[in-house]
Amino acid sequence: MKYLTQIRVGFLLFLISCAAFSQPERCFAEEALWKAGSASVVITPEENLWMAGYGGRKAPADGKIHDLWMKVLVIEAHDGHRGVIVSTDTLGIPQSIYNNVCAALKDKFNLDRSQIMLNSSHTHCGPVLRGALHDIYPLTPEQIKKIGAYSDKLEQQLVDAVGTAISKLEPATLWSGEGFTSFAVNRRNNMEPDVPKLRKADDLKGPIDHSVPILAVKDKAGKLKTIVFGYACHNTTLGIQKWCGDYAGFAQYDLEAMFPGVTAMFYMGCGADQNPLPRRTQELAESYGSRLAHAVADTVRLPMVELDPELKTELEIIDIKLGDAPTKEELETLATGNPSSYRTRWGSRLLKQLNSGKPFMTSYPFPVQVWRLGKTQLWITIGGEVVVDYALGMKKEFGDSTWVAGYCNDVMAYTPSLRVLEEDVPPRKSSRWGYEGNTSMAVYGLPANRWSEEIEDKIVESARRQVKKVRNGK
Repeated sequence: MKYLTQIRVGFLLFLISCAAFSQPERCFAEEALWKAGSASVVITPEENLWMAGYGGRKAPADGKIHDLWMKVLVIEAHDGHRGVIVSTDTLGIPQSIYNNVCAALKDKFNLDRSQIMLNSSHTHCGPVLRGALHDIYPLTPEQIKKIGAYSDKLEQQLVDAVGTAISKLEPATLWSGEGFTSFAVNRRNNMEPDVPKLRKADDLKGPIDHSVPILAVKDKAGKLKTIVFGYACHNTTLGIQKWCGDYAGFAQYDLEAMFPGVTAMFYMGCGADQNPLPRRTQELAESYGSRLAHAVADTVRLPMVELDPELKTELEIIDIKLGDAPTKEELETLATGNPSSYRTRWGSRLLKQLNSGKPFMTSYPFPVQVWRLGKTQLWITIGGEVVVDYALGMKKEFGDSTWVAGYCNDVMAYTPSLRVLEEDVPPRKSSRWGYEGNTSMAVYGLPANRWSEEIEDKIVESARRQVKKVRNGK
């Protein structure tokens, strides 16, 4: 009897000690934890495919500096709701791959689109994918066939990697933090040759976002397992003909060397108008990668904010109108230009479509996504190559606990703010203006010179609706 009394007293003390915690459910172990699992897959092309990015390339890749990777993190909240985060060393996931992967993940794992976050590092030393950037390069039917086969394999690898990550789900804790590094420069407001002098004088111009948002996953014993980190800067340090993840690839390799056994995953922030400057050498790419990796490492080694095991996911595919299409006369002029120019190929293709009687699309189904992790951490993703204004504006509106990622789910074009869109309409006040908000549309093959002026309002309004939903718990 005395022994039973001691047990009762011990259990009572246990309950009292649990009540003393701010999160009493943590005393019941796995019930109060997230679950998490990750997977990594090499996606380096086995053939020397054409590389995505620079329009001046004349030939496919001819080797590699290091492997390209696809990495997956699956997280599961205490109620069983899952989120899938995918990091890829690609220029951008196009619509066809996004749609096919979402359909497959729905069929195999009952995941809806709101639960799937596909991010591209935007390395310019990765492969051309199906249905994207085909006007830029003089692709033969055989090369297009190879690109299609690689894209088919990539889709299957992604679905399989999600399955592997799900099979590895185990109790975990999630933590958020923010580091800092400063190699990104607003390329619209600073001439590249002037950057070293401007840096020295602390006189760089234009909006920037030097924050390094970090999601850390630890097992229930506190061991670090996965790091997801972002930065708002083009992966354009290198312009070589070899496969490479650029600075983001080097940062991931560095972090996995610093923390053996950890999976490091990079995602692109709103860096469409930001460049790593100076650039063009492997040494600089390695240096920027090291600086980013150390910003992440310094943060995860210090106390971070623990996230309650709650996950809310929303996504909207909003219809955004394109600007005016080029006229038949404009297309005829373009079609008679330099045959090796991507603008000539773009104009010729559109002219052929126009003459066939097939109308141009006048709007685009554009993805905007919002997650809430824990009680307060927002994660907003936006399709396309997103300029920095969106990150700065959304963090100001929704609070400091807001991450904003670009290059997510469908990279179909640049995503300019209204400011950039207006600056890029001729006559322009700066020689640095014109590309992001205007002429870049031809690079992606869309039948317009620019987006309509509704683009920023449509994206921000969608984010507001979704933030309201995830904050209200609906």
